[in-house]
Parts: sequence; structure tokens; C-alpha cells
Amino acid sequence: MRTLVVGLGTQGMKRLKFIETNLVGTVDPVNKNATYFEISEAPLDLYDVVFLCVPDEAKQKLIEYCILNRKHVLVEKPLLSNENWDLIELQKKAAESKVFIYTAYNHRFEPHFKRVKDILVQKEIGKIYSINMFYGNGTSQLVKSSPWRDKDMGVISDLAPHLLDTLAFWIGIGELKNTSLITNNFETVAPDHAVIHFDLKNIVVQLEMSLCMWKNSFTCDIIGEKGSLHISSLCKWGPSLLIQRERILPSGKPNENFSELEMPDPTWIEEHDYFYNQIRNGSQADFSTDYWISESLNELSGMM
Repeated sequence: MRTLVVGLGTQGMKRLKFIETNLVGTVDPVNKNATYFEISEAPLDLYDVVFLCVPDEAKQKLIEYCILNRKHVLVEKPLLSNENWDLIELQKKAAESKVFIYTAYNHRFEPHFKRVKDILVQKEIGKIYSINMFYGNGTSQLVKSSPWRDKDMGVISDLAPHLLDTLAFWIGIGELKNTSLITNNFETVAPDHAVIHFDLKNIVVQLEMSLCMWKNSFTCDIIGEKGSLHISSLCKWGPSLLIQRERILPSGKPNENFSELEMPDPTWIEEHDYFYNQIRNGSQADFSTDYWISESLNELSGMM
């Protein structure tokens, strides 16, 4: 499908690598290499699909423009609103115009993430007691030098949506209960480290995120009544390891199954294929997870 990329920052440049023959033009107000400086300059008969890789505050207006002109949209995460009726209205307009809008969370396509979902659906580790996730990188100084990034909720706005979306992918959405938040400002004005604790569907959840990890890191521990699951690293940082442990009662060394992957990051191509296939299948936009993430971040913002 003929694709127009709007925004040539970090995410936009990444997307370009995987669009290949579908690309018909780019839009960016400051990049001189862009085909157009404003989306309104691109002829409407040139493209069918828009990839929006722009700052959060620009997303809603651009999505409305695309819906009005019946263009399908992949928008980089997160898609947030202080008032969820904005998202409800966008979804309604998209349905009326038969436009598919998808918020990009490429971690859903991590091989180990998909395997974990299958294991949880099949209840192989029984009732889930707790889920702990850590996501860290070493970008604090880059954020500090960027006024539009070093503000508001900081690392929470950046990384918490990924972790919340992963929870939604694995166990679904629901009310956060007994929520607590710890933040630190080690090197930046906005928080560069945070720990969020809450109960979701009677599962104890802890999400930790940091811009002061120096090495890109992801770990996850899921503890259940019959065993546990453990992920170390993402494919893009590889190798990525998934361990499944089978509990021995009353106690003892568990049986373990190891799966290690060392491969190029498959998530971008898979996400693009998923997006285009949803359009071909006539799928409708579903912002339910976006509502939930937005509500959760609004709650956390009120605790800061």
C-alpha cells in the first residue's frame, strides 16, 4: 500500500528501513531531505496509508486530518489524551470513514512475548501471582539535552506505555488497585527512574524503568502457582532468553526449559505486515488499550 511517512526523527527513520517499495514520500517541517514540509502539501491521490512518527501533541490533529481524507494510520506509541472522550470520538470517526488506525507497540511481536502469551493462555503455570518487569537504557543525557523530552512525566511517559501494553497483551486490561509510585531525578529535570506498583486482576505487578542503566536492558519474571517464566533481553539487543520453570512440590529444584534467540529484530517487519493485513481485512480501530494506558498514566501523573 502506498505509504507516506510523517516525521523523520528516530522512529520515522527506523520505519523507513522496513517500508521498502510501499514508500511514496516523507513529511517533516525541518528535515530538508523530506519530500514535503507539511502533510497538506502531499497530494491526496498519492498515498493510502500514513505512518505518524511525531511528538504526542501533534498526533490527534494529524489523525483527524487522515480520517477526514480516508487515510489509514499507523501512529507511534503512545496515543494519549487527558480526556478519553477524545479517543472515543476519534474511534467513532474512524469507523464511520472506514479507516483503520493502529497504535504501534512493536514489542507485541517479540518472539518470546508471543510465546509467553501462549503459555499464559494455556494456563501452563497456573494462577499468576506476580509480574515484575524492568526496562532500562542509558539515554539520560540525551533526554537532558532535549527540552521537549525532559519534561512532565519523563521516563514514565517514555517506557511505561510499553510495559502497560505488554501487560494488556498478556493478561488484558482492568482496574489498577493499590497503586504506588516512586520516582527519582538522578540526572534530569523530569524523572529518569521510576517504580510503579499495583494490583491488576488480583496479580501483584511491579514495573521499573530507568534512563540510567547504561546498557539497554529488559527483564521480566512471572510467578505462578505451577511454575514461572523469565525473560532476559529483547531480540534487538540479543541474545534474548526465555526460561520456563516447572514447580516441584513441596519444594525443590524446578524442571527448566531454555529458549535462546540471537537474531535480527523481527518486530518491525511483523508489525508492518500485521498493520497492512488489518487494512486488507477491513478491521476497525480499537482504542480500548489506549484508553486504559491513558487513564493509568493520568492516575500516575496525579501522584507525582
